[in-house]
Amino acid sequence: MSASLPQGLIDYLGQSPSPFHATASLARLLESQGYVRLLERDSWQLKRGGRYFVTRNDSSLIAWQMGQSEPSESGLRMVGAHTDSPCLKVKPNPELLQQGYWQLGVEVYGGVLLAPWFDRDLSLAGRVTFRKDGAIDSRLVDFQRPIAVIPNLAIHLNREANDSQSINKQTDLPPLLACVSGAEAPDFRSLLAERIEQEHGLTVDQVLDYEMNFYDTQAAAVIGLENDFIAGARLDNLLSCYAGAQALQDAAEAGQWAVLICTDHEEVGSSSHCGADGPMLEQVLRRVLGDDESFTRTMQRSILISADNAHGIHPNYPDRHDNNHGPRLNQGPVIKINHNQRYASTSETSGLFRQLCLEAEVPVQSFVVRSDMACGSTIGPITSSQVGVRTVDIGVPTFAMHSIRELAGSQDLGFLVKVLSHFYRQEQLP
Repeated sequence: MSASLPQGLIDYLGQSPSPFHATASLARLLESQGYVRLLERDSWQLKRGGRYFVTRNDSSLIAWQMGQSEPSESGLRMVGAHTDSPCLKVKPNPELLQQGYWQLGVEVYGGVLLAPWFDRDLSLAGRVTFRKDGAIDSRLVDFQRPIAVIPNLAIHLNREANDSQSINKQTDLPPLLACVSGAEAPDFRSLLAERIEQEHGLTVDQVLDYEMNFYDTQAAAVIGLENDFIAGARLDNLLSCYAGAQALQDAAEAGQWAVLICTDHEEVGSSSHCGADGPMLEQVLRRVLGDDESFTRTMQRSILISADNAHGIHPNYPDRHDNNHGPRLNQGPVIKINHNQRYASTSETSGLFRQLCLEAEVPVQSFVVRSDMACGSTIGPITSSQVGVRTVDIGVPTFAMHSIRELAGSQDLGFLVKVLSHFYRQEQLP
């Protein structure tokens, strides 16, 4: 594995504290590789061999390389991931003044592991919509430095904290921003207006609305005695977005039909105009492929690799896994299987991925959830049912998924990029 690969992921994570920033970072990377940004509201003039991408809602992105062959004969090599991660989002009227402190009301987004959010150095990032000179505009903002914290209650005041502790999402989570003195009430929108001026040099007339989330300012890092691990926020699933973009770049010279899909809102079901359960992918592909017959024939020859992190077997909690399906960090990507269609893998698509791993000399593992536990899901089944493409669900094994700081194997990133690059190079799909 290239030594620059983990550092590239660490840099990408640092540039991507929100889905909007993650998409903007991907867009910059693609443009540096010669991809042309298209606007969905414009007419497209596509050329064979061209490389293009579109974004929607500033938080979802689809990039593709036009192959020289007929797509209805060769199919599309597609990799899918998602740009969002569980977090705490600021409410519309968030100002809370309690006991002389300024706090912000937050809404829990997705299946957040809440306890690790306490006592962390937090900042804010997202998108702000405002009015300036009578026109409506939006900008991305990132406070970057620590501006908030959710302090724990001292154990002296909560003697049962280490035995059993429930977290009330309404009352226990408002982050603390500042001490308040005097009669003037803090205004969050004014704070955002000041930040827009600092970041973008714009003096806005009024902040109309925003989508802002808190995030941990501690940078991702390669850790462990032998540098075995990557620790950081939003590894689920920005690791897969980054790996997909790297693989697309690595396989560019092959000239095959290749697609990268990174959509928002997976953590809350994907039902949005820019989510996997929305029309974005089908609308883009129909514009690229042409008439209904060409679209259907192409989809029937295509393969989607849905790349989303898997649960590695935890050494402290091995009983939470099926005995025969405990993926280990740094032992390669994991094929995720669920016969109740929480994952879209079939014997055919799983077999294809195993073959790709064999050819790329990448180890491969399997995951099946315990039969007495509920199974999560991915964009795989959703995308497969939306456009009718054969799909395999895979991902790198991870600890502490949905925590504020997750853990993955440093070698697994290289394994994933290698097998995805090999997939993008395939001349013919089965």
